[in-house]
Amino acid sequence: MVALISSGYFIRMTDAVRCACPAVGVLRWAARVGEARYHRHSMGAKNTVRAPGRTGEPLPLALLAAVWLPFACGYFLSYTFRTINAIISQDLVRDLGLAPGQLGLLTAAYFFTFALVQIPLGVLLDRFGPRRIEAVLLLFAAAGAGIFSAAQGIELLVLARALIGVGVSACLMAAIKAFVQWFPMSRLASVNGWLLACGGLGAFSTSLPAEAALHFTDWRGLFAGIAVLSLLVAGLIFFVVPDRPVGEAREGWRELLAGVRAVFSAGVFWRLSLVAMAVQGTFLSAQTLWISPWLRDVAGYESTGSMLAAVAVAMIMGFGVSGSLSDRLARNGIDHLVVLKATYAVSIGMFALISARGTVAVPPIWVIYTICSATALTLSYPILSMRFPAGSAGRVNTANNMLVFVWAFVSQWGIGAVIGLWPAQGGHYTLAGYHAAFGLCLVLQLGAFALLLVQRK
Repeated sequence: MVALISSGYFIRMTDAVRCACPAVGVLRWAARVGEARYHRHSMGAKNTVRAPGRTGEPLPLALLAAVWLPFACGYFLSYTFRTINAIISQDLVRDLGLAPGQLGLLTAAYFFTFALVQIPLGVLLDRFGPRRIEAVLLLFAAAGAGIFSAAQGIELLVLARALIGVGVSACLMAAIKAFVQWFPMSRLASVNGWLLACGGLGAFSTSLPAEAALHFTDWRGLFAGIAVLSLLVAGLIFFVVPDRPVGEAREGWRELLAGVRAVFSAGVFWRLSLVAMAVQGTFLSAQTLWISPWLRDVAGYESTGSMLAAVAVAMIMGFGVSGSLSDRLARNGIDHLVVLKATYAVSIGMFALISARGTVAVPPIWVIYTICSATALTLSYPILSMRFPAGSAGRVNTANNMLVFVWAFVSQWGIGAVIGLWPAQGGHYTLAGYHAAFGLCLVLQLGAFALLLVQRK
């Protein structure tokens, strides 16, 4: 919360510095010109409504370079932070002597603070804009990574992960807010999918590449490097991304808070967000930590780097293809919501097989589970955005994100706590522990999915 409050003061002091770079100004100007030409061509010169436009028109390269690319770098970084603990979990347990519950708490601290700031984050995004907020918050991520790399005890490590969670809390939501401002609604699923694919690249970077890097450094060295990368991405976003389009109204604080109440009082929000919370939150808790122990303890893997890489590639496929494919299906009369329901059904089915302790066809089960979970994540944000005014996009999507990450925190910590109820045997957690922990998550997913089936449009 202090990070979010202080960001409002900090951005006022740094805006003047940003104006001093002529090259950056040219790129921002080119983005605005390209965006204006795109909308005049796709929607007509007299149409001032930003969306929807026709989906067949290519997006201007300058607009993609100035708006999409910097936020994509931020989301790459966010997912790198999110998944890095999966590959270093054994090192953390060895160096610090962590119990399963402590390991879960350490990793889940990221999700807790991430979720905690989502509602005020949505208000600040709609008030100050995505460029300023994300750039400032990434400085906190850099500080957290630096502390993590130097910490000697569990308490300081948890604090560092909590700082990182605050620091990257805007990486997806700021991007979605910016895309709503700059791109037509009919292209949101596509540009969101491309963005999320960069998250898949971040996850991939923490699999085989990180495993290889650990032969030359340790987990402390990895976090020191990510701290430097965080500073570079913060500068890229702050100095390159253009401000909100001219003519877009800015709401007052009272209207902003009233918009938050309107989001949480809408039935459609709960029907779409509860299943996102249960399915996507569980996927995050598994993918960012528990997949590696599960592969070793249940499936008998000695090294998990290759499987983590396969899951990351599946994420890239799901994110990168699903948005454009869903847009194409929508043009042919198949609504995004129908696709979302189908992908949730398959995702829950695959997780049921994982929960049942199945060790047959492990790679395809995890790959299909990941692709469907990634597809659902890609579609859930534009589906929500289309059902609320464009000006409230920050609040709508951060409210949804808050629920997802609250459950990611609870389930990641809770899975470790449940697994810890059964004593470890020969350095491995018991199959009964995994079965009980994953089974509880499955029950919640089924209940939330039943509510989604009521939603017709």
